[in-house]
Amino acid sequence: MTNFAPAAAESTVQSAGAGILQVGPVNPTVQAVLASEFGAARLPDAPGEREVFLAEHADEVRIAVCSGKVGVDTDLMRRLGNLDAIVNFGVGYDATDVDQAATRGIPISNTPDVLTDCVADTALALYLDVLRRISAADRYVRRGDWETKGNFPLAVRASGRRVGILGLGRIGGAIARRLEGFGCEIHYHNRRPLEGTTYAYQDSAEELAGAVDVLIVAAAGGPASVGLVGASVLANLGPEGYLINIARGSVVDEDALVAALLGGRLGGAGLDVFADEPRVPSALRELDNVVLLPHLASGTVETRGDMAELTLANLRSFLDGGTLLTPIS
Repeated sequence: MTNFAPAAAESTVQSAGAGILQVGPVNPTVQAVLASEFGAARLPDAPGEREVFLAEHADEVRIAVCSGKVGVDTDLMRRLGNLDAIVNFGVGYDATDVDQAATRGIPISNTPDVLTDCVADTALALYLDVLRRISAADRYVRRGDWETKGNFPLAVRASGRRVGILGLGRIGGAIARRLEGFGCEIHYHNRRPLEGTTYAYQDSAEELAGAVDVLIVAAAGGPASVGLVGASVLANLGPEGYLINIARGSVVDEDALVAALLGGRLGGAGLDVFADEPRVPSALRELDNVVLLPHLASGTVETRGDMAELTLANLRSFLDGGTLLTPIS
């Protein structure tokens, strides 16, 4: 692969080496290696500089390195006419135009498995927090309400619940195994039943919600799952039901969720992801039966290190032999 030609003297845009382009912010370790080892440039955020860069270098880009939050969208991919591969930091890749990539034969990698345990741990933490009202009780103590108002209101039992997993993949399976330790009865919905599992299969998201006390969303993001958890699903969960989402904000109809919570038609929610991150509806921030996290399910030192290592291993593998270690399909 040839190095990019230098940018015009009057441009403030850095040129890149080896045909590698960083798209949006990525893990600091990945970003440092991209710059030091590969001489890659970052696609400018400012529209004017972005246009200058693409006008001069779009045809020279062979590999795009991005995160699951930013990705290589439809317009950018069209501009990168000679793109050979997309290396994605994160298990989610719904910000990338997967259909266009498939049509053009552009492989995409992600970072599966290495974040499964930490994401599953976060789901379990939200599950326990929402049902036992841990964060709400913490706020109660900090406000001095324990002294002035007496004992905190009773929560509900977390053990022995009927729990539905929407998306029983790697992460969904890890969540289910953790909940087995709490004596929970596991139900699930996928596009089709899985062989070799004893969990109860439900034919739709609506049926799953109607069969359980708690619905945990672990489905993949992307166009096929947008709004999968809508008003009808939430209605089936009911006023004593709980929703946990560690997947993608797009999977849940956020307006319907807010309406159900405000109307008392849902018992509570634990959310790590939102429709328009980092913006979170003010109504959710004001509810005491909702636990809110800033999209940190995989956010541990160990897991982010493993994700960075796998991202760079995918990049090196493609540069060396034209293959990705963990392609999405």
